[in-house]
Amino acid sequence: MAVEGISPDWEFDRFDDGSQKIHAEVQLKNYGKFLEEYTSQLKGIEDALDESIGDVWDFTLDPIALQLLPYEQSSLLELIKTENKVLNKVITVYAALCCEIKKLKHEAETKFYTGLLYYGEGASHTSVVEGESQIQMGRFISFLQELSCFVTRCSEVVVNVVNQLASLYSSNKSATKIIESSGVHFQTVFEHLGELLSVLLTLDEIIDNHAALKDHWTMYKRLLKSVHHNPSKFSIQEEKLKPFEKLLLKLEGHILDGMIFQACVEQQFDALGEGVSVSKNSTFAEEFALNIRTIFTNVESKLGEPAEIDQRDKYVGVCGLFVLHFHIFRTVDKKLFKSLLDVCKKVPAVTLTGNIMWFADAFLVAKVPAAAKMLDKKSLQGIRTQRDSYLQQKAQMLVKDVQSYYVFVTSWMMKMESILAKEKRTDKFAEDLSNRCTIFIQGILYAYSISTIIKTTMNLYMSMQKPMTKTSVKALCRLVELLKAVEHTFHRRAMVVADSVSHITQHLQYQALNSIATAKKRVISDKKYSEQRLDVLSALVLAENALNGPSTKERRLVVSLALSVGTQMKTFKDEELLPLQLVLKKLDLISELRERVKIQCDCSFLYWHRAVFPIYLDDAYDHAVDAARIHYMFSALRDCVPAMLHAKHLESCEQLLENYNLEIMDVFKEHLLDKLCKEIEKDLRLSVHTHLKLDDRNPFKVGMKDLAHFFYLKPIRFFNRFIDIKAYVTHYLDKTFYNLTTVALHDWATYSEMRNLATQRYGLVMTEAHLPSQTLEQGLDVLEIMRNIHVFVSRYLYNLNNQIFIERTSNNKHLNTINIRHIANSIRTHGTGIMNTTVNFTYQFLRKKFYIFSQFMYDEHIKSRLIKDIRFFREIKDQTDQKYPFERAEKFNRGIRKLGITPDGQSYLDQFRQLISQIGNAMGYVRMIRSGGLHCCSNAIRFVPDLEDIVNFEELVKEEGLSEETQKSARVLDSVLGDLTSNSAEGTEYFKKLVDVFAPEFRSTKNMHLRNFYMIVPPLTVNFAEHSISCKEKLNKKNKVGAAFTDDGFAMGVAYILKLLDQYQEFDSLHWLHAVREKYLREMKSMVKEQNVQATSQDEKLMQTMNLTQKRLDIYLQEFELLYFSLSSARIFFRADKTAAEENQEKKDKDEVSKTGNGDSSSSSSTDPSAK
Repeated sequence: MAVEGISPDWEFDRFDDGSQKIHAEVQLKNYGKFLEEYTSQLKGIEDALDESIGDVWDFTLDPIALQLLPYEQSSLLELIKTENKVLNKVITVYAALCCEIKKLKHEAETKFYTGLLYYGEGASHTSVVEGESQIQMGRFISFLQELSCFVTRCSEVVVNVVNQLASLYSSNKSATKIIESSGVHFQTVFEHLGELLSVLLTLDEIIDNHAALKDHWTMYKRLLKSVHHNPSKFSIQEEKLKPFEKLLLKLEGHILDGMIFQACVEQQFDALGEGVSVSKNSTFAEEFALNIRTIFTNVESKLGEPAEIDQRDKYVGVCGLFVLHFHIFRTVDKKLFKSLLDVCKKVPAVTLTGNIMWFADAFLVAKVPAAAKMLDKKSLQGIRTQRDSYLQQKAQMLVKDVQSYYVFVTSWMMKMESILAKEKRTDKFAEDLSNRCTIFIQGILYAYSISTIIKTTMNLYMSMQKPMTKTSVKALCRLVELLKAVEHTFHRRAMVVADSVSHITQHLQYQALNSIATAKKRVISDKKYSEQRLDVLSALVLAENALNGPSTKERRLVVSLALSVGTQMKTFKDEELLPLQLVLKKLDLISELRERVKIQCDCSFLYWHRAVFPIYLDDAYDHAVDAARIHYMFSALRDCVPAMLHAKHLESCEQLLENYNLEIMDVFKEHLLDKLCKEIEKDLRLSVHTHLKLDDRNPFKVGMKDLAHFFYLKPIRFFNRFIDIKAYVTHYLDKTFYNLTTVALHDWATYSEMRNLATQRYGLVMTEAHLPSQTLEQGLDVLEIMRNIHVFVSRYLYNLNNQIFIERTSNNKHLNTINIRHIANSIRTHGTGIMNTTVNFTYQFLRKKFYIFSQFMYDEHIKSRLIKDIRFFREIKDQTDQKYPFERAEKFNRGIRKLGITPDGQSYLDQFRQLISQIGNAMGYVRMIRSGGLHCCSNAIRFVPDLEDIVNFEELVKEEGLSEETQKSARVLDSVLGDLTSNSAEGTEYFKKLVDVFAPEFRSTKNMHLRNFYMIVPPLTVNFAEHSISCKEKLNKKNKVGAAFTDDGFAMGVAYILKLLDQYQEFDSLHWLHAVREKYLREMKSMVKEQNVQATSQDEKLMQTMNLTQKRLDIYLQEFELLYFSLSSARIFFRADKTAAEENQEKKDKDEVSKTGNGDSSSSSSTDPSAK
């Protein structure tokens, strides 16, 4: 047994330890948290479904949509129930026929019109393959077969309707009357019959205007003929060909000859045998004519008025009925015929569907030849000229129309917003509803008027093949925007409209029921019950029953048919009948509000007029302030898509859609996006380069376009893509700036400035290029120097102490310099890998130069002199205190000049000196590359706190157990840091490598002639000193050609070559500097003595000459000493303290130590003097 509750004792013993309270608080907290999260999720969903993505939702992709159209669940037999069985049958028959006609019309509009219209579209004319037309027609045959069946069905329905009406209005006196029909006019049935005839007539017009369809059909027939001659080749059975050809002939006769309507009206309407007589039925003929006149009167009064809705379509139906009446009864109402033609002055043409225009005058004259004979040609010509003048007048009025409709539509939109935003007031509920009803209907009327203007004007221009002016095109595009604005307003307020519509329909039904109840009372009060009166009463009861329920199409149809019977015998007074008809009209409009708006605002006809799109875009670009209107135009262009899905001539309708999509996008890019990109780029460039002399950009003189409006636009939806103008332009600028920066890296600052300006001025969020930036004083790039090293070493002079290269001469007012910072910048730009490549290039260059060097040393004149000098020095060195005589070197320098000089006055020794300078410059460049690399590495590693103790990031990450990607990143970081520390610590010994690579060859026995080199150095230094002094003197002259203050390349070159030949000791044995110093000091002493002697003679000129001579001696001595210092510095790079033999011995010792592994490797390696 379950315990139902806690016993009182237990209850008493319980104590409160506070745990329950804590638990409750935790639960409350969790619940609060859940609510917060849930709220934020809901907010996210709301934002996602918000209109923020596009200004106009794509109607076909609404996440949620309301279908307002009520569907009838009951059958017609259930709806039409009264005590009067005969009346039930009559109403049921006509209601069923009218419903059938509506279905056929819907099928034609959605399937057959579009299928025919889009035939042949989608294939570009240039790339049509031979045989493509026949294939398209082959795919289309089944569609034509369906169309043929549809046309047959329509003709049968027309016959049935005519027979059913004829049996009601019978002139046969002997036959019993079904119901008393003298005052009954089923105008609705006649209107429906007119609609069906206009469907057939539209099919005729489409096929008649379709040149491609006819051409392809002819080609297809020719193809069949060739198949017929050789069926086996096409693997077709011959017995199947015959029936297929018959079918084609039937299709051609039935559909393609433009006789669909004609065949229908020329049918046999009189039933054979005992059936109903039609053509001889005078009562029916009168009734038919009366209904045509009544409908026409109603239509004509509204045509061209602001309240016009579907009167034009009804006018087409009336003309169809008129032709049918003529063909059945063979009589013509001349007055009506004339009235029908007179309408053409008001309505010169009617758009049937898409771009198909229908001209009533041509139709009536062709189909009713009996009446046409009575007309004079002048009046027909008058109608045609009237059409031309109508078009001219319309073109002139377009701009005015746009302005007035602009005001109408915007004020209507404001009314819609305000009335729908208001709270409903219960005290004035009825008034509020009638206001809403009026505004909704006003919207439909505006949509209809605008749509009519656009379609009629555009299609008339097209069918009459007249050119449109740009002004007209712009005006029509504005109207298209207004049309979509109306649709958008209804769509945007769909929720409130849906709510209002059901209330308004109920209110209207209530008004109609009141009106019918009054009439019913009047009928009941009259006690004379005749059969006719009973019919009226039953009809009114039926109308009441139908109105008591949802406002479906079927119920409204039943009401209208019932009232055709119920309004006879003056049951309604005139002042009651008109309001009732008005209420029912409103009920029709409000019940189908959404469908009506959709049909009136449908812009699928723009597919045939897409040539206006480029002009529209140019206009939109010129008037950027109204950029938001582009959304409406794209919405209009999208209207073609549902219609295209019915295209049957291509393998898949996707091809047609894709072609259309690409075509529109290409035009959009060409006429707006690309122009916008170029203009924005131009504006940014001009703004950044304002310091240059540019064209006048004063906005007061040249005008100003604010293109920023395009970037405030929300993305435009088109097909399954979003066109984001802002993103497109941003991408274009990013791409352009990136590409141009890569071409000229020193422009990075300009492009950064342009990026910032784009963000400030246009709100574009630009991407950083992340390219290695260069400074404006970058100097020559390492890559450039490397590629042209032969040019570089001859045009630049090296300064050893400052590690700088200076341009020898320049056409500009300044000389370029290259220092370590420039090189470091370049290495940072291109990466450290470029250093090795540069040294490789230098090696290639040195090889070529050493070849020339060897040739010079091998020359007989040079070799013989040098050998003579060596022999001479050996003989006299004891007498000259081991010093090489200065006079001998000077004599060599002068003697070489006798061998010949170049056109610009240079001896062979001058050229040899230049060669050595160039070799030295190349070595100086290698030294600078190394220093630049170290500089770059030290800059990169300056953020590492302690180079001696760098943590291993990979190990740390593994300890923390982080993801594989993080570990990989840590590994990469470790390797980068490792590279940087090793590079910054050592730097590569490039000099050593360049010595090691050439030394064996230089020291080999086959190059013995090079061993004389040390003996040519003294004359070279003399030559260099003379050259250097003359260059420095030119610095003070006006003409500075050839001026220079440094050329340490020579010292580098001499030091390098002496090292390669291992001749430092031989050169030192000459004690050349001592000899030079001794010579100059001796001369200076004798000069001082002479000055002292001459001081007494007071000869000023002589004194001046002596002073100058002393100065000159001073300068020469100084120059030689500078050269000696440079040479000493340069020798340090090549380890002048060791001979080749000593270096080899050292190397052997090192190897032995490393083999035994006893000693620490670092103790045996001598420290390299670091490069400056």
